[in-house]
Amino acid sequence: MTSHPALLAAGLTLAAGTYAIRLAGPLLRSRVAVPPRVERLLETAAVVLLAALVATLSLFTDHAPAGFARPLGVLVGGLLAWRRAPFLLVILAAAGTAAVLRLLGIS
Repeated sequence: MTSHPALLAAGLTLAAGTYAIRLAGPLLRSRVAVPPRVERLLETAAVVLLAALVATLSLFTDHAPAGFARPLGVLVGGLLAWRRAPFLLVILAAAGTAAVLRLLGIS
């Protein structure tokens, strides 16, 4: 296995940057006052961004619709997660739903 110095440098740079950003939160929390309205907006933005990511990944494959099996599997997993089912059950039910639908010929 060969090592690429540029790739290693890029990985270390990204790791250092990630660590610095994560460390900045606790260090600057007492120095920077964030209004409650901005905090609520940031929390809402995080939820919206996560929902958009889930929708994009579950509804599309490449540039085409993903069919029915994957979105229905995600829906089953989402409902179980919303009902606070154990994480392993959520994953197995979502994957099982998609697998059974594909086995039945519903892509």
